[in-house]
Amino acid sequence: MKGRNPHSPALLSSVHAFDMLSFVITILIGTNRPGSNTSKVAAQVSELYRAFNHPPKLIDLAQLPPEIFQASSYSARPQSFSPFSDAVLNSSGLVVILPEYNGSLPGVLKYFIDMLKFPESFERKPVCFIGLSAGMWGALRAVEHLQLIFGYRNAFIFPERVFLPKIHELLDESGRLKDTEIVQRLRNQAAGFMQFIEAMKSTKTSPAA
Repeated sequence: MKGRNPHSPALLSSVHAFDMLSFVITILIGTNRPGSNTSKVAAQVSELYRAFNHPPKLIDLAQLPPEIFQASSYSARPQSFSPFSDAVLNSSGLVVILPEYNGSLPGVLKYFIDMLKFPESFERKPVCFIGLSAGMWGALRAVEHLQLIFGYRNAFIFPERVFLPKIHELLDESGRLKDTEIVQRLRNQAAGFMQFIEAMKSTKTSPAA
């Protein structure tokens, strides 16, 4: 007996059954590089969630307050960082979009994670990943390194990752993805991730084994 196609039109349309539910989806732009391709991809991914009637919130690491990088932040987070940490705490699901830098994730993304409240920021929180790179692997290594961190933090990792290799060839002059097959994969991921969030809701209140 054939299994159900997770990308079938019927399944995608069924996501609209969640329209009345209170999802808070947050997209994390995993670099602080000005005008990054990551931010361009994040803008298009945000459109996909809005098309499912779940407009996401955005966390842009390029907007981090400079005082968070002071050494004193390890002992006392500046008040200006609270909107960023609260956005993570209040999200129902986190979409992390990141580039690959030097074979791994950007240092600012790791630092941002280190500054967030432990353990509640990611404890049993659904997370999914989109990686992009100039090379042919689409940030596979960076995403897998990040998955190790989120696994350590007891996050619920959505298994359907999307990788965008040779990102400069995938974007048009306006910074939008040209390949309709890739856009469909991102749409499929968004649909599946929202269903994943709903499925994981009961585990948030269930006692640990």
